[in-house]
Amino acid sequence: MRPLVAGCAGFIGYHLCKRLLDEGARVIGIDNFASGRRENAADLRANPEFQFIETDISESVDLDDSIDVVYNLACPASPIDFGSRRLDILRVCSAGVWNLLDLCRKCGATLVHSSTSEVYGDPLEHPQRESYWGHVNPIGPRACYDEGKRFAEALITNYRKQFDVETRVARIFNTYGPRMRASDGRALPNFITQALTGQPLTVYGDGSQTRSFCFVSDLVDGLTRLARSDFHEPVNLGNPVEISIKQVAEEVIERIGGKSEIVHIEAMRDDPKVRRPDISRARKELAWEPLVPRDEGLEKTIEWFRQTAP
Repeated sequence: MRPLVAGCAGFIGYHLCKRLLDEGARVIGIDNFASGRRENAADLRANPEFQFIETDISESVDLDDSIDVVYNLACPASPIDFGSRRLDILRVCSAGVWNLLDLCRKCGATLVHSSTSEVYGDPLEHPQRESYWGHVNPIGPRACYDEGKRFAEALITNYRKQFDVETRVARIFNTYGPRMRASDGRALPNFITQALTGQPLTVYGDGSQTRSFCFVSDLVDGLTRLARSDFHEPVNLGNPVEISIKQVAEEVIERIGGKSEIVHIEAMRDDPKVRRPDISRARKELAWEPLVPRDEGLEKTIEWFRQTAP
């Protein structure tokens, strides 16, 4: 295999590259470090089968190498990016995806695109099936990401129909594990960092909003299975075990110890109240479901944060 991974220096991108390299693939990774970490790229470059190119997919992607599959994980995905990088996010979800589709058309490669559960917005259907069209505020504070990803799905669908390019779409739900950014802005890295430093854990609103957390190795397994399938409709990839944000905070405090307390701050606008994937399609089409229980995943994630804390 000769895969290309866009966003290789990001959290999921790094783990995907590592998995592909372990399977014997010769991997090309590209990143512009908008949200990826240079340390991740450096660690991957220690493997001679990994080739790194620093570039922005929104500008152009023109490679002479023969490529079998393009995994697109290139997009800032944290709420902290939705303010300062809102236009960059919209650009990478439009021009960036278009450039990767053109590359796949040129090389005869398959595009595996990382979409998101955020296309469902603050859902009125629960759990969320791929047939649900979503409940999204197109001009809200999260719109750059939510609507950017929705546009990318529309672009991919129509490009495939017009040019017969092979495409796959993964709607990724909350994913966690080692190598998350400590300053990511999302619940788990925030809670772990705060607990390790003895700070109060800040919960937006009353903490009753729910999420479904999937360990990164399970998510990567789903992506590789999707790439090898012949299924081109969107597929939910996530853990269907639902938990409240307040309960997640309590579990982190219990595992880390210390005297951190939970404090509640003003709820974020348009923050989804519930989030849980229906993974019936992934089970049927990919024979996939997550295997890593949350207690095991949290232990590995917390240990990584302990070892890498400044």
